[in-house]
Amino acid sequence: MLIHSTKIRVRYGETDQMGYMYYGNYAQFYEVGRVELLRSLGMTYESMEASGIMMPVLELKCKYIKPALYDQDITVKVIIEKMPGIRIHFNYELYNEQEELIHVGETTLVFVDMAKNKPCHPSEEFLNKVKPFFN
Repeated sequence: MLIHSTKIRVRYGETDQMGYMYYGNYAQFYEVGRVELLRSLGMTYESMEASGIMMPVLELKCKYIKPALYDQDITVKVIIEKMPGIRIHFNYELYNEQEELIHVGETTLVFVDMAKNKPCHPSEEFLNKVKPFFN
């Protein structure tokens, strides 16, 4: 299992009139978490796309438990529970500054060969970097 956490502060422009983070912005926090997880492995979306593979989102689910509030530092925990194949499934847990679970979500992304515009397996480089977390 691969787990990575990163912190993101809720900015004023991401909130509604009540000071709650707008519901559509949670998916952006997921993306920051995914990008930072890849970065922790020494990879970036840019390097994957340069190698000819992109990762579009196929499915998104989320559950709002408590609101993320303006100026809170939110911990985004990203979890990959099983070894990726053509698809990769991410779970997300968001925690407020009091370490209360405030939100959970899931996304499924698919590896796509950019030249063929068809699903493909991840690169050997990607697999070699994640494999140690699943042995």
